[in-house]
Amino acid sequence: MNQRKNPLDRNSMIRVMTVLVGVLVNVFMAYVVHVTGLPIYLDTIGTMVVAIVGGIFPGMMTAVLTNTLCTMFSADAIFFTFVNTMIALFTAWFAKRYGFKKVRHVIIYILGAGLISAALSTVIQLLIFGGAQRTEVARAIEVYWEATGISREILLTIITILLNIFDKWVSLVLALIALHIIPERYKVAVQVSGWKQRPLSEEDIESISKWDRDVKHSIRNRITFLLTGISMALVIIMGFTGIDLFYSSAIKTATASAKSATGFAMSIMDKSAMDEYLVNGTKAENYLETSSMLAKISDNSQYVKCIYVFLPTAEGCYRIFHTTDDTSGVYRAGTKMTLSKEMEALLPDMLDGKMVDPIVSNGFYNWNMTLLTPVYDEYGQCVCYMAVEVTLNSVNSEVHEIVTKILMSLAGFFLLILVTGMWMSGFLIVYPINSIAESVDAFVGAGLNQESLDTHVRKLRQLDIRTEDEIEKMYHSICQMASATAEQMRDIRYYAETTTKMQSGLIITMADLVENRDSDTGAHIQKTAAYVRIVMEGLKKKGYYLEKLTPKFMEDVEMSAPLHDVGKINIPDAVLNKPGKLTPEEYEIMKTHTTMGKNIMEKAISTVRGEGYLKEARNMAAYHHERWDGKGYPEGLHGEIIPLSARIMSVADVFDALTSARVYKPAFPLDEALKIIQEGAGTQFDPKCVEAFMECLPEVKQVLRKYHQL
Repeated sequence: MNQRKNPLDRNSMIRVMTVLVGVLVNVFMAYVVHVTGLPIYLDTIGTMVVAIVGGIFPGMMTAVLTNTLCTMFSADAIFFTFVNTMIALFTAWFAKRYGFKKVRHVIIYILGAGLISAALSTVIQLLIFGGAQRTEVARAIEVYWEATGISREILLTIITILLNIFDKWVSLVLALIALHIIPERYKVAVQVSGWKQRPLSEEDIESISKWDRDVKHSIRNRITFLLTGISMALVIIMGFTGIDLFYSSAIKTATASAKSATGFAMSIMDKSAMDEYLVNGTKAENYLETSSMLAKISDNSQYVKCIYVFLPTAEGCYRIFHTTDDTSGVYRAGTKMTLSKEMEALLPDMLDGKMVDPIVSNGFYNWNMTLLTPVYDEYGQCVCYMAVEVTLNSVNSEVHEIVTKILMSLAGFFLLILVTGMWMSGFLIVYPINSIAESVDAFVGAGLNQESLDTHVRKLRQLDIRTEDEIEKMYHSICQMASATAEQMRDIRYYAETTTKMQSGLIITMADLVENRDSDTGAHIQKTAAYVRIVMEGLKKKGYYLEKLTPKFMEDVEMSAPLHDVGKINIPDAVLNKPGKLTPEEYEIMKTHTTMGKNIMEKAISTVRGEGYLKEARNMAAYHHERWDGKGYPEGLHGEIIPLSARIMSVADVFDALTSARVYKPAFPLDEALKIIQEGAGTQFDPKCVEAFMECLPEVKQVLRKYHQL
């Protein structure tokens, strides 16, 4: 791994400074608006500039920091963090997709950004503030509501849309002016600052995207899901923890309030008048005054639902006081109470005037408690019981408000965390790994092409991965491996070429030995090799025998073509160089050069322990005198049973024999030789080989001219 340290480079510093400047611009403009009370916001100018230049992550970072700092002079700013992060997201996407060079694009952006911010702002204001957040907007709504009767919610929506569209128009104009002033080199520095390798172009990114489409579970998706899950879990845990702490605190407050209310109520009551109050009710002296005081205590005590006084008897409990408004007479003095199961269970203890435990109902955030306290007269006798009911039902609305504020406060941060995870996983993991993998695939696909191998090694090194972690270490190891492999291939190719040259030299030497014994086969091996290549290329061009005509097969056949008559080395000179026509006995001896050639090649194959190109040399030496109709020698093979290399050599060998002079005959004219070849198609020769040969006559004539036969 490259051991050099890679501190925050200049481009990263420029990106950080750009974000900070954007935040300062936003905060300053927002403060000016806050102080002057202007009906506009101007807190996204810097966000727009940074998002257009640097993309999603820097833009969203600018938005979140802006709203966080704005809480110094406007506490409500934190609730609108999500709005500004969405503007950053929309701006970065729009700038990359469309840009701002066309007027219609500018108009579309202003409308889109205005509607997005207006919709989100309206929802936040209604959920958290129950209406307009800003005083001047609230006043305008009241004026229009009194004049038109249109609902306040609709008026808030309309005014918010108009204000946000106007705000985004002014902000974009100022942002575009700032972009025009910023030097181009700084814009480029911010754009490439996130890369931990050579910056990839849009084409490179598209190529990588195509390359990993078959990946079942991408790293980026997994990291995104992980961050989403963790962030949501944290929000849920924090939310429930906060709510639980709030309810626990509220329960303590409610319990203390109940005890305090009980103490106040005890202090104002005439314990000796309870029997009279029970019998005469409102007609009793001081009854109404006492009832009014109890009601005031109930109303002024936090979380207290009502206070009532009752007398427990064996037959049941009878009301003396009850602070709940009573229009039906249900709660008037002397009426019998309907007891709950919990109250009935406590009745025996209350008959004895004992202290009893509070009755608590604890549902899901629906806590209620009834504090029961015995009232003793001056003689220590229990004359009645006082009940103070407290409930946290009224807290639910407060909880909803708290939850909404928590969600709105964290939404922007949640989105920033998600984008940060995606951005970092892309630049630190996904792009480097995919770039390396794609380059390695290209290197492997280069095969044996040395120039292509060297090119891909250079491209691999040009990636310049600088993640300073295991990925960079792996990258340098892969670069070293690729370089070593390319060098090994270069050495292997050199040795292979040297070996091939030696083999070719041996083949030519062996062929020359045979040819030098034959007095009139001038340049026969060179010409037949050339004709063999012409026929093979012609067959390939026609689409014949494509499964057989591989590059290696064609190379092997052309290389070993000079050995097709190697068996003649065992033919006596008297027969080989006889100027006249051979006798039947001599012809039989001459025919043995095919089997002799086969035996020589098989011994050679056995010696080198492998076939390779010698397989085709054996086939041509043994079977180049076989005929398509099966009347050839040495084995009488026919059709495609005859090896393809031998069928090709048959056409090349006969054509050269026809167009070359021999001691026993003159050279045939080209037209006559071609006629004989055509007449042999389907009988002596493979018709496809003849067809390919005839369609390559320009190349054939070039060979004849080269050897002065045309």
